Amino acid sequence: MPSSQVFIQGEVRRAIDDRFRLSLPPEMAKAVTDEDGNTIITKERYGCLSLWKAADWQDRLDRGVDVIRSKINAGSMEQRWSDVQRLGRLLATRSRTVQIANRSRLVIPEGFREFLDMPAGSDAMIVGAVICVEIWNPAAWLETLREDMPEFGSMFKELVV
Repeated sequence: MPSSQVFIQGEVRRAIDDRFRLSLPPEMAKAVTDEDGNTIITKERYGCLSLWKAADWQDRLDRGVDVIRSKINAGSMEQRWSDVQRLGRLLATRSRTVQIANRSRLVIPEGFREFLDMPAGSDAMIVGAVICVEIWNPAAWLETLREDMPEFGSMFKELVV
């Protein structure tokens, strides 16, 4: 679990204004903002962005990159250079540092707006996903719930054992 040890939960609907600003619930904004006011916004899956405390995101990223570096140094990636390049492209465009302003307001950056696939003036779903906060296109959120909810009971049991 991230260093913050916060268990982020909840689901709220919020409007994206004409400048692509979105107000988060204050408790969610606090959970993903570091002492300097920085938050990392990432592309999760089409129609979904996630927000992370900068240190927590950097820790996850560093651990993954260290594994890849060690495989490259060991020579085990020689036949997978195209995969390494593809990963590099995705890493380079996947996340960005943003500021959460007063009133817990976030401006969704260009490039991330298109990935969320929502026009200005529409509503977004803000979801606490335990270790991060997610911003969902409502149609994508509903589809995810349809797919995932039937497995909730068995997944919960498996995770707590």
